[in-house]
Amino acid sequence: MHNSSTPGSPDPLHILFADDEVSLRELMSLELPRMGHRVSVCANGHEALTLMAKQAFDCLIVDLDMPGLSGIEVIEQAGAISPGIEAVILTGKSSIESAIAAVRHGVFDYLTKPCKLANLKMLLEKVAQKRSLEKKFRAVQRQLLRVEGSPDLVGDSSCMDNIRQMIERVAPTSSTVLVLGETGTGKELVARAIHQQSRRQDQPFVAVNCGALPESLIESELFGHRKGAFTGAEEHRSGLFEVADGGTLLLDEIGELPRSMQAKLLRVLESGEIRRVGDNQVFEIDARVICATHRDLATMVADGEFRQDLMFRINAFEITLPSLRQHVEDIPQLVKHLSERFLPTTESVFTEEAMAILQMYSWPGNVRELVNAIEHATILCDQLPIEPRHLPERFQQGGERPTGAGLAADMTLRGLEMQAIHAALARHTNNKRMAAEELGISLKTLYNKLNSEAA
Repeated sequence: MHNSSTPGSPDPLHILFADDEVSLRELMSLELPRMGHRVSVCANGHEALTLMAKQAFDCLIVDLDMPGLSGIEVIEQAGAISPGIEAVILTGKSSIESAIAAVRHGVFDYLTKPCKLANLKMLLEKVAQKRSLEKKFRAVQRQLLRVEGSPDLVGDSSCMDNIRQMIERVAPTSSTVLVLGETGTGKELVARAIHQQSRRQDQPFVAVNCGALPESLIESELFGHRKGAFTGAEEHRSGLFEVADGGTLLLDEIGELPRSMQAKLLRVLESGEIRRVGDNQVFEIDARVICATHRDLATMVADGEFRQDLMFRINAFEITLPSLRQHVEDIPQLVKHLSERFLPTTESVFTEEAMAILQMYSWPGNVRELVNAIEHATILCDQLPIEPRHLPERFQQGGERPTGAGLAADMTLRGLEMQAIHAALARHTNNKRMAAEELGISLKTLYNKLNSEAA
């Protein structure tokens, strides 16, 4: 078989062609391989379903009007047999309205008979491009999981347990989720956890930072565009909603979305339909939307910066992430987890004094700042364990501390350490074993430090 793919081009498709016209099946048996694709042909819907049960196909091209099972009936059953297959309908002029209706309900596109080979080739290029993009996103997702680990939330504090419970409840649903929290608290991690625990986990997870997109290109990035739709649009392009079809789309920093785009996003969320820039055709997508922001949307609504109806639409289920200073008891566990990125071992990574300093810091940058602090320390430290002198300078100078902590500017390292110990004991109702585990020290060491203080 001739393979027309070139480096960087989409992979050839494995196509299943179902039509009761013998001449058309013979034509496709010849022409589709010439376009670089593999093809299997069959005469009716029952044969098509039997073939799909035996092998995987990328694309199904099926006649709308066939004896026995109709094209629509074949497509409906194909979704259960071969999830993710792209379906294309062949139809006569008398059934174009039915074909358009099918496109609006999830069919990729339709072609009218007699089928022009040039139109078929162009359509199949679009199918191949979409599947190639999905494949790339899955590869990137796997790479991120290798680098960042699985989207598990680290920490045994009550607030983190509450977040996990909320994720567990909302993940199996199709509800739109709004994730709130300060910068660096792990909003994208929560979105990934929702995706991984949903029925869409094998489909794409696509994340886009709304604040990082140029305003002039946001619509094209989200919804795609047709060739020639604007200067520089030299080819058809699928938008991120289309790439995320069947999966999850994270709209990070939704508070940065311009008002002009807020109305268009609201329309898509309410109708489930998108229209590429420069295209008259509207088609349905099935992407679960998760939004995230560090902004106060209620204040933005009051100031006229954010649409109230859009805020209500994206806030079907709200998850608010705690700042790191609200669960400092999780820092030892977080340090152990995050250190795996930079060090071959997690045993005795930080001295007790260094860990005490980490727990007394206020963490304006939250977990993201903790990651940077660990990386900074591992670069400066030639031999474990990491000491206070290896931490960034702001930590050695005391850094920012929680208000009301009662810390003197000249408090000694010993004083910081004992304050961390007493804070841990208070959180665990004076349970010394649990406090020692939280602080990452042995129970004997804890007793020794308490005894030396009392002496």
